[in-house]
Amino acid sequence: GGNLGSRTVIIFPLEAESFKEQGNAYYIKKDYSEAFNYYTKAIDMCPKNASYYGNRAATLMMLSRHREALEDSQQAVRLDDTFMKGHLREGKCHLSLGNAMAASRCFHRVLELEPDNSQAQQEVKNADSVLEYEKMAEIGFEKHDFRMVVFCMDRALESASACHRFKVLKAECLAMLGRYPEAQSVASDILRMDATNGDALYVRGLCLYYEDCIDKAVQFFVQALRMAPDHEKARLACRNAKALKAKKEDGNQAFKDGNYDAAYELYSEALTIDPNNIKTNAKLFCNRGTVGSKLKKIDQAIEDCTKAVKLDETYIKAYLRRAQCYMDKEEYDEAVRDYEKVYQTEKTKEHKHLLKNAQLELKKSKRKDYYKVLGVDKNATEDEIKKAYRKRALMHHPDRHSSASAEIQKEEEKKFKEVGEAFTVLSDPKKKSRYDSGHDLEDDTGNMGDFDANNIFKAFFGGGGGQGYSFEANQSSGPGNFFFQFG
Repeated sequence: GGNLGSRTVIIFPLEAESFKEQGNAYYIKKDYSEAFNYYTKAIDMCPKNASYYGNRAATLMMLSRHREALEDSQQAVRLDDTFMKGHLREGKCHLSLGNAMAASRCFHRVLELEPDNSQAQQEVKNADSVLEYEKMAEIGFEKHDFRMVVFCMDRALESASACHRFKVLKAECLAMLGRYPEAQSVASDILRMDATNGDALYVRGLCLYYEDCIDKAVQFFVQALRMAPDHEKARLACRNAKALKAKKEDGNQAFKDGNYDAAYELYSEALTIDPNNIKTNAKLFCNRGTVGSKLKKIDQAIEDCTKAVKLDETYIKAYLRRAQCYMDKEEYDEAVRDYEKVYQTEKTKEHKHLLKNAQLELKKSKRKDYYKVLGVDKNATEDEIKKAYRKRALMHHPDRHSSASAEIQKEEEKKFKEVGEAFTVLSDPKKKSRYDSGHDLEDDTGNMGDFDANNIFKAFFGGGGGQGYSFEANQSSGPGNFFFQFG
């Protein structure tokens, strides 16, 4: 029986060696899962051989199974503390997983065994730089310099490619920068590998929350808290999300019920809940602006819409609401600017119509206001227009100012012409309706260059050939006192 025992000892290592050789062959061909199978057979046969664990560790690293690779390399150096490749691999695994301190210890152990090992020297530098980037990221995060953190994490991940901690921090900062699709994708990658990662669940919730999908966000925060009950950020975000949703809905309800003062209050309270939630706050400002315009607080409404577009410059509804307020205030320049922005963003028929209308009002506001010239209301009757003309035409008639200074004469003549112009347009139903609708501006036929104010005056005051009236200035009765005789 004894010689069988000694024979056994010889057979197994040989067979184990052949498994290892086959593993090596597959490793060279980059067929890592087959290599893994053969190294495992070798280890099962001979569990005390450090190099088998070292080889399987290398294979697991190629398969991105860093945690298992770490265990194998640790087992390898436990069996043989002078096994350099074992220490190197353990260090590489620690570094990949983002544990730069432990990695550094392993690489220094290699340098004790072989001071001029160039690979270990390089890896020590890599480990140091990861520690450096970690420190910088921590400072950046405290200062809310999220761009800096993303930069540092990208650098650190070049060495620590499997570090979930770095990835989650990067994802959180991307979310804080409003780069939601990128943040979502990083967080999803982590969850694919580790479905219980509370931080990744929190970041997914955060993205949804910041994109104003509050219900979905709450589900993720709740799940994050299930996985990590002491996740303070998830707890706070969950509370904010629920409070924000409730307040906003109360505001909307009050608005629907026509209770505008209450709605204004509720939207204002909602705005204090979370200043970081840009999208939701933009909507709240716009809603409050709508309430403001219902309450006839036009300036306040404009200010709220301005705050909304400052937070979200793609927010069409806020531009439209502000433009309407500008129209109400007759500030057509500003209205046109807003409608132009809207039309550039969404070229719909309706937006085009709103823009054209504002441009027309702007033109109308810049031309002479014939109603003002005659001093009558826009809804004045024919009779009122005639009366007004009579009064103003006589007031500004050149004969009345013949003894005044040249300057005043010129001024009054200009006014006399304007009054004539205004009357010509407003006393003719066709011209008046073109003027009111602004049509005269579209084709520029409203050009009054060739008309004569005196002819209008004569026609109005009647009489053959314009002889029907005469001014007799009776100087003795003081300046400005005239007698008119109408023939």
